[in-house]
Amino acid sequence: MKLPALPDRMPNPRRMGTIAMVVLAGGLALFGVKESVRTWQMRRALDTVDRELTTLRARQSELSRTVDRLRNDPLYVEQIAREQMGMVREGETVLKFPSQAPPAR
Repeated sequence: MKLPALPDRMPNPRRMGTIAMVVLAGGLALFGVKESVRTWQMRRALDTVDRELTTLRARQSELSRTVDRLRNDPLYVEQIAREQMGMVREGETVLKFPSQAPPAR
């Protein structure tokens, strides 16, 4: 007994090419969106780090000036000692006034 011939079901090469191109384009689009989001997130993180770096550099400069004054400016050291530590020179009289309580309503 002879088997019936199967119909020629070979896909059309043009149609297969079109399907392959659509699948490839979809994959590239998905990859592109994913990488675009990642790039955007990295730029935001970089901007944040740049702002922090600028702030820290300004703070470092301020601290360097303070260190220089503490090493080279005796009047500044005296001012700090008086204001922050409550120190006085020998023979000075210190007057302390009681703080005023806020008026009762």
